[in-house]
Order: sequence, then C-alpha cells, then structure tokens
Amino acid sequence: MPGLGVDILHLTTEKSQFCCPVETIYAETEYNPNKVPGPRGHILKKHDRHLIGASRMFRFARRTLQIAMKKLRTLVSSFLAASILLSSMAFAQAPDINARIREEGTKNSQVVKLVQTLTDVYGPRLTGSPKLKASGEWAIRQMAEWGMKNGALEPWEFGWPGWENERASGHMLSPVSSPLVFEVLAWTPSTNGVAKGKAVQMIIHDRPTQAELDTYFASMREKVRGAIVMYGDPANVPVNLNPPPKRIPDELIKPRFDPNAQRQPGPQGPPQIDREAKPGELNGTQISQAVNKFLMESGVLVRVNDAGREHGQIRAFSPFRGEYDPAKTLPTVVLRNEDFGRIVRLMKGGRDVELEFDIKNSIYPEGKTAYNVVSEIPGTDKADEVVMLGGHLDSWHAATGATDNATGCAIMMEAARILTALGVKPRRTIRVALWSGEEQGLLGSQAYVAKHFGTAESPKPAWFKFNGYINHDSGTGRIRGLTVFGPPEAADELRRVGAPFADMNLVGAISTTSRNVGGTDHTSFNNAGLPGIGTALDPIEYGTHTWHTNLDTFERIIPEDLQQSAIVAAAIVYHLAMADEMLPRFPADKMPPAVRR
Repeated sequence: MPGLGVDILHLTTEKSQFCCPVETIYAETEYNPNKVPGPRGHILKKHDRHLIGASRMFRFARRTLQIAMKKLRTLVSSFLAASILLSSMAFAQAPDINARIREEGTKNSQVVKLVQTLTDVYGPRLTGSPKLKASGEWAIRQMAEWGMKNGALEPWEFGWPGWENERASGHMLSPVSSPLVFEVLAWTPSTNGVAKGKAVQMIIHDRPTQAELDTYFASMREKVRGAIVMYGDPANVPVNLNPPPKRIPDELIKPRFDPNAQRQPGPQGPPQIDREAKPGELNGTQISQAVNKFLMESGVLVRVNDAGREHGQIRAFSPFRGEYDPAKTLPTVVLRNEDFGRIVRLMKGGRDVELEFDIKNSIYPEGKTAYNVVSEIPGTDKADEVVMLGGHLDSWHAATGATDNATGCAIMMEAARILTALGVKPRRTIRVALWSGEEQGLLGSQAYVAKHFGTAESPKPAWFKFNGYINHDSGTGRIRGLTVFGPPEAADELRRVGAPFADMNLVGAISTTSRNVGGTDHTSFNNAGLPGIGTALDPIEYGTHTWHTNLDTFERIIPEDLQQSAIVAAAIVYHLAMADEMLPRFPADKMPPAVRR
C-alpha cells in the first residue's frame, strides 16, 4: 500500500493523543470518577479528595499516559507488520510482467508447432489460392482456442484468379537423358498434356528499339515455332568464397539503432555505366511484354528462364508485376542454373537438344476475392483504442513459405498466445492481423488500412484511436532492432520498453520520417501516417538462400530465435496496450508527405 508508512508515522508523532479511545485508558486503570486510588491502595471518599496532592495527580496522569502509549505502539507495530505482509503478498501475486512473458514464451512455446502447421500442412500459400484461405481459417480456430475473440476473414478485392501448381515434370530427352530441376512460374497456364520439342535459344542483347526487336523476331519466328525456348544466356554464378555472416555483429548493429550515431550509407551496388540512350529504345518491361506476345503468337510450347543462382536455388515469380492473368502468357518455368547452363553448352557445341515438360496448374476464379485474418484480445477501459501486430500469411509457391513468412505469422500468433495464457487484461484492444497479397505489393494491408483508418490527409475516426502496428517479416533470425514511423519520442518509448531484453540481443529502436520505409506490411500503416513498427532481424540465410526460393522450408528455421522474437513482440505489444499515453506520432503540421503508389 503506497504511502502507508508515511501516514502512520505522522499519526504517531503528531496526533498520538487521538489514536487510542479514552475508554481504553479508563479500562486499563480501572478508573471510576467516584473512586480514586489513594496511598497504599486505600480508597478515599469523595469528600477526602482534597487530600490528594498535586504530585500524586501528576503520577496518575503519567501512568495512564504510559499505558496508553504502550498500547498505541503495539497497535501501530501490528498495523505496519500487516501492511508489509499484505504488500509482499501482492508483489508475489503480480511478478514483473516481462519475467512472466519470458517464462511462458520459453517453457510453453508453441511457435515451432505453428510454423510446422503453416508449412507442412498449408504451404505454399499463394494469394487467392484455396491453401491460403484454409490456413487463415485454421489460424482463426487456433486463436479462438486460446481465448481470443472476434476472429474473422476480412475480404478485399484482389481482382485476379487464384492459382496453384498441381504437378510438373521435365526431362532432357536427347542427346542424353536427364531429369530437370525447375519451378513453374506463378499465374502461367498448363501445357497441353506433355509438351515435347526442340530446344531453341533466344537472346536479346542490350536495349533495342521496337524496329530492331521486330527485325530479330522476324529472324526467329520459324525457328521457335513448336519449340521450347531457352530465354537468354546462362548466368555466370561465381563461387562465393566469403559468405556473409548469419548474425549481425554487435559493433555493426548497435550504431544502426543508436539515435545519436552518425548514419553510414548502406552497401552500394556495382557502379552504373553511363551511356547515351538510343532514340526510341525500349525499357525492360516493354521488352518483356513484347517477347511474351511474340512467343505466344509463334506457337512456342514452353518458355524456360534461367534461375541464375548457385546450388540449385530457384526463385519463381509471376511473369508481370501487377498482372496475374494466365490467359495472357504461355507455360513458363524457371530452370536451375546448373541445368540451364548444361543445355546451352550442348546446343553451342552443335548438338540438338530435345526437351519435354508436363505441367498441370489450377485456376480459381473465386480467388479474385482475397482475405485478411484478424483476431483480438479485447481491451478494458481503453477498448476503443487499438494496438496491432502481424505479418503476411501469403507466400510464393516454390517451397512452403517457411521464413517468408510462416515464421512471422507464427511469432505474432505466439505473442498473442503468451498474453492470453497469462490472463492479462489489456487496457487497449490487441489485434492480430495476418495479411494476404503482400507478395503482390502489400495489397491486403493497404486495403485494410484504407477501409478502417483512412489516411492522415483523410482520416477516419479509428485513425485517432490507433496506437501502433508491429510487423514481423524477413526470415527466421531474432529481432535485433525496431524502426518506427514517428518522431524521436516514439523510438525513445520503444527503446525504454525494449531495454529489459538487451540480454536477448535486442539493441534498440530508431524513428523514421519516411512513409515508405520497409517494403512489407507496416509500410501500409506508415503511408497512412500511422506509427508502423518494423523489426530488423539477424539475416541468417534469408537474402542468400531462402527468400522466395525453393529452399524456403521448415528445415531452415531456428527455434530459439523464433522464441526470442515472440517474447519481445509480446512485451512490446503489452506495454503499448497498457500505457497511459498513446505512442507519440507526428502532428498534422509536421506530418511527412505521403508517397504516391
């Protein structure tokens, strides 16, 4: 009980005469107004009271006061002891919340189980596909079992059909027989049964004009008809003798999240070679679209692209960013660099190469409507204010989408599970969101933010009740730092909340004024002028091996890193939900300009 000791001390030193009822003093001395103790225990009659001297009256008063003070000291001591005991009991019943989060997130963690379900049972999870919707329904059921409320699939309009690859096989038939390792490009059509044909190489050098491209197409039209086209030269992938570190050394990560550190420029790519553009030359997108149209019109059976990566890694994307219509392209595969190079070398050596592919893809028109997953821990006295956490549920299809981004979804679900297991009653509502359409350009989170919050320039009422969104994406590594869209005070608050986790390698937080920082779903909040929080992770193998590749599987996760991230996320979200004041944000007159998308 705060302040109890001070109050009692004041009472006993300044107002002791009022602490004990006068009836208690009388009872202790057996005092009777008609009977006053005389010398040697005799009782003097009333008319003899004048015989009592002043000294005896003084002794009587002193004794009664001594008795009263003794009882008072006993009473106060007992009261203090009881108060201390009660305070100790209260402390024992409510240990530090960070310690409780650590214990629950370590001893009872379910994060690995969640990743395994998302990958082995539901992966891959392409936007608009049945597997993505099924994984969202599972996530809602799982969070409801933990006691979370208001679980739902929130629809948004994707506008393109869903797509899944059911099966695919490919072989080199001659001059040698060999299976081929490849991935089908998303949102491309099936072959018409087994497609068998001669391999023909097409190379478009530099950046041609339309006239130059038309001339080249005319020279190739009959060669590619009914053929399987190897597009481009094989990439020269050098042996990497100096692999990047899997964890960021402290001396590199700490300055990045030190608000007072001098910012160093990030790594620079190879120097750009200045050259004068030819009049009318085409850009990359124009060339790609022209090539696709030419191959379709010429009756090409299959287009084969080089993966261009080492050790059998394959990244397979949609053919044209922003357009996902299988009717506008042809069957296309991404072949591992080792197979692509072998075929081209055989062809350049004067040998005819025959290939075959058998590809079956399924198209789902109902995928034009996609879904975000939401579920909540309801708030109490500030329930109309919201704190959010989440990551994107969708993935690419070459693997099972483990580090991109089953790990992020599992971490944020686990963070919510930790809080529900502890029985916390947050002041603000804590909302988990698992997004779709992230891989197609943050489409799901953009639709959600526009629907619920609006923008800083055109806010909805909920915009003013929003206290931050923390996002997790980009691999299996542990959280090393946080970046928040907002003034420096926002980073100060996150730094304060995160300080107890320095032993878990969380080094700090910084703020940003850019509404377009991140490249993943917290950017949708930033661009609306809301405080989005991005997590910086140890890279592990993300950029080098697993990002959008056929290697992005359950085997690439690090369980202890996932546990650390879930613990940190749970603590941050809890403290944002409990804080007296909302996370600082830019006022209207200092809001950075929006980014046109």
